[in-house]
Amino acid sequence: MEAEKAVAERYQALRDVMDERVTRRWAGAEALALGRCGVTAVSRATGLSRMTVRTGRDEVSGKKPPGELVRVRRKGAGRPPVEGAQPGLTEALESLVDPVTRGDPESPLRWTCKSTKVLVAELEKQGYEMSPQKVGELLKSQGYSLQAGAKSLEGGSHPDRNAQFDHINAQVREFQARGQPVVSVDTKKKELVGEFKNGGREWQPAGAPVLSLTHDFPDTAVGKAIPYGVYDIGDNSTWVSVGVDHDTPVFAVNSIASWWRKMGRERYPEAKQLLVTADSGGSNSARSRVWKAELQRLVDATGLAISVCHFPPGTSKWNKVEHRLFSHISMNWRGRPLEDYETVVNLIGATTTAKVLKVKARLDRWRYRTGISISQETLHQLHLVRSCFHGDWNYVLKPKSDK
Repeated sequence: MEAEKAVAERYQALRDVMDERVTRRWAGAEALALGRCGVTAVSRATGLSRMTVRTGRDEVSGKKPPGELVRVRRKGAGRPPVEGAQPGLTEALESLVDPVTRGDPESPLRWTCKSTKVLVAELEKQGYEMSPQKVGELLKSQGYSLQAGAKSLEGGSHPDRNAQFDHINAQVREFQARGQPVVSVDTKKKELVGEFKNGGREWQPAGAPVLSLTHDFPDTAVGKAIPYGVYDIGDNSTWVSVGVDHDTPVFAVNSIASWWRKMGRERYPEAKQLLVTADSGGSNSARSRVWKAELQRLVDATGLAISVCHFPPGTSKWNKVEHRLFSHISMNWRGRPLEDYETVVNLIGATTTAKVLKVKARLDRWRYRTGISISQETLHQLHLVRSCFHGDWNYVLKPKSDK
């Protein structure tokens, strides 16, 4: 990048005093000086075509006989720009790549791959002639570039979004100051178990890739894996229950209970309270009666008062377990098929980070029934105390033995 920047600066300083032949030979000399990939670098830095730079390089190096190189076109000569020779071409191209703002909303390219070849074909239907390379150049001059979609839109923002974040942060600090555990919980994306291709790459002997099935048909899968993570924010450790059936509130609370039995109880022997931060949807939904009833069961079994803070709708990416655990799991098993449940559990358990994340994983083979309902009467019997601020998002479940 530094070399290209220097070439660009020299070109801007010299371009007004160089004719076509001198420009070509200068660009060729710069390409030779840069060595491998020099033609591409000079072309990018100056905007000259690769053919021009390559020809200049051949002139300087003596690969072309001088007799072929003496011609210099007069100023203004040469083929006119294609966009100038075909009025309306630029507008027609923009209407194809951006139909919502500059063209017909029913454009056939609205949801198709906007490759330069496809664009050329569409322009030919409208009576324009140009090459795919020129299409790319025109798009670049108009500020377009090839880009992948980015997940950055969170949908409608709740008016109390920031206030809820402040409330969650205050609760976390308070619990940690008193030495009480704080966990972040969520379900990772379900994964098909079998010899299916997994995204990403890993080191393998040359010419010996890991083979996988051509199609990801669910009926050929061994089953599906449903990892539910419980991330201990203070200890940087995680428990993951890998379900095989359904992601239900009962499964979610059983995963939290497993964390407490296998890790939390030993780590916090004096704990009297537990703070859980969770999304507002899914198996730990803020509106789920089953979730609250199962938490009450866990509260009564452990004697812990469990406080819950839900993130506002559309803000799940801020949940700690998402980027402290799930992203690292995905990186750890990239490029290899999840052939069986043992592989899934082992890969999750082997996940670690530079900050020495500790992960324990277990396969949960229980079958969880869906469609469970909790009556209004049962809900009233819960020892649930709602917060003064957004009691639908923030509440505490206390042991029934407490009065």
